[in-house]
Amino acid sequence: MAASDETGALFPIFILATIALPLVPYTILKLFRPASKKTRSIHCDCSDCFRSGKYRKSISSQTSNFLTCHNLMIIMLWFFMGILVFYIKNMSREIQVFEPFGILGLVPGASDSQIKKAYRRLSIQYHPDKNPDPDAHKYFVEYISKAYQALTDPISRENFEKYGHPDGRQGFQIGIALPQFLLNNNGESGGILLLSIVGVVILLPLVMAVVYLARSSKYTGNYVKRETLVTYFQSMKLSLSLRKVVDIFIEAEEYKSLPVRRTDEDPIQKLFTIVRNELSLDQKNGKQEEAKFWKQHPAVIKTALLLQAHLTREKTVLTPDLQCDLNFVLQLAPRLLEELMKMALIPRNAMGHGWLRPATGVIELSQCIVQAVRLSARRVSSTDGIASFLQLPHFSEAVAEKLARKKVGFQELQGMSLKERLELLSEVAGFSAAEIQDVEKVLGLMPCPTVEVTCETEGEECIQEGDIVTVQAWVTLKRANGANGLIKAVPHAPSYPFHKEENFWLLLADANAKNVWFSQKVNFMDEAAAVIAASQAVREKMEVLGAAGDETGAAVIEAVDRVRSGSRVIMGKFLAPAEGNYNLTCYLLCDSWIGCDKTTSLKVKVSKRSRSMTRRGQVMEEEPIPEDLSEDGEEIEEEKGEDYESEYSEDEDEKPNTSKKNFVKGPAVGKGREDKKKGWSNKGPARKKGR
Repeated sequence: MAASDETGALFPIFILATIALPLVPYTILKLFRPASKKTRSIHCDCSDCFRSGKYRKSISSQTSNFLTCHNLMIIMLWFFMGILVFYIKNMSREIQVFEPFGILGLVPGASDSQIKKAYRRLSIQYHPDKNPDPDAHKYFVEYISKAYQALTDPISRENFEKYGHPDGRQGFQIGIALPQFLLNNNGESGGILLLSIVGVVILLPLVMAVVYLARSSKYTGNYVKRETLVTYFQSMKLSLSLRKVVDIFIEAEEYKSLPVRRTDEDPIQKLFTIVRNELSLDQKNGKQEEAKFWKQHPAVIKTALLLQAHLTREKTVLTPDLQCDLNFVLQLAPRLLEELMKMALIPRNAMGHGWLRPATGVIELSQCIVQAVRLSARRVSSTDGIASFLQLPHFSEAVAEKLARKKVGFQELQGMSLKERLELLSEVAGFSAAEIQDVEKVLGLMPCPTVEVTCETEGEECIQEGDIVTVQAWVTLKRANGANGLIKAVPHAPSYPFHKEENFWLLLADANAKNVWFSQKVNFMDEAAAVIAASQAVREKMEVLGAAGDETGAAVIEAVDRVRSGSRVIMGKFLAPAEGNYNLTCYLLCDSWIGCDKTTSLKVKVSKRSRSMTRRGQVMEEEPIPEDLSEDGEEIEEEKGEDYESEYSEDEDEKPNTSKKNFVKGPAVGKGREDKKKGWSNKGPARKKGR
């Protein structure tokens, strides 16, 4: 049985090694990670953002950013390691190795007379008859007497010279790095080893598993409660107005944990009076709608009113407690909106399509929250109303209405030259030179995206119903100030108290049927991942086309250069629907800016599936026609199965597309789909054998 560490020398060393093994490499990695990572970020430096203090790097803010719980834990561990090193160093000085010449104060090879003189001198100092101190007695018996015996007795001296100890060969003893008080009275380690095995092998993994399962059953990977996702999924509908999206958004379980205080009653009543027109209340049945509103969960009522206070920028009636509650609501908003977006895009039909109107409503709500713009401002006189103007510094609703009377929209304002914009803002809006400079800074920071989208079936000339269609979109992000998409940009949002990076969503949808065929979140920051994704996508496409190695390498290099210049490639697949001509719309939506969204029209022709097939680069013999098919490839009436009927409406006629390509880019979004019976043949083109 192993013995305990009675001297206490091994236990501190064991603890020091246990802490140092993970702490030292982790600290090195944490220190050198910022130096190796190239971070390029820009943010707005207008006067409004400067007054908000959100980007001001003061000493207190830098100290608070450094003194986080994580960093404080690392500092405490290093401090504890320093104490252990100091203790071990002093303890090693107290532990003396048995060296008889050194104990007697002699040099090796001293004569017998010198040994006797040294012994008598130390005896006068440490002998029990001369010194009553118990420590002196112990030192005299265990060290001085043994040293004198080892140097004077022939047998003891021979044992010391051979084995390093006057008593001869010492047995090998196994010790554990635990102090005596952790073991039983005899110093045996059986009990502590048993407890260690039970605790480390059984109890510790069991506790960790219970904690993990309890947390994972309650939260998702985005730290959103699962009850919130269930509520969002069940409340989602095909056609939701922006106000209804707000009603679903505030039903999150996280917001129901807001404290409801008695001191908040009067400010909440005043806030309701101010923002009543912005709530989704029916004006015809005012009293009934108000009574229905106040019957909701108190925390939901509070969340709705605080959110409207932020959107309308009416925060004067908020107490410090309500301001803290509002910050809590705004801090959770990006995560909840992202999950709400996923619930809108989750497959809802047999083709795996999501819903377009709720998805765009979520993005519009995110834009209004970040820019602190009321929802009703989006409905005035244009697509985004005056909301696009209200996100600019020093702009009020009166100034926006003046520009609207001049028939100057937000896009026209962006497209003006600097001189024209200076004259317009100084004459119509009455801005000073400093205010116009702030406007120019924000306009230069706003993104200007472009999208190139193609849909095709890899290796084939056309798309047939039931095919797996590959979507490839190149998204390029530029800004008027010269920064490209690789820059980490924080939008101009002085009313939003937290840092909010730009995010984009790419949606390929049928606007007539309000269905989303393909969706993906676009990330412009992770350049390494974007390079890998682009090179892999291009390589796979060239392999399908049967291109040579030189052509594939050149295409990969071109794609990588394009990514590094600020573009991103988005690849995805969807199942081709029934035969017909589909007018799709590609939406690139930004969740932080109003008026920076991009739409591109795309026409996709889906042919009827036939037995004869045509492939690129080769022509094969046609397969024999089965008995249940006619000569032109169509099924006869005796067939038991039925063709899949499209669920989308057929509103407008259109001329057939004579191009060999299965997609055509157009300047505007089509409003309807061409009737299959007018201008389009039900026969699919001949396809080559070997598909």
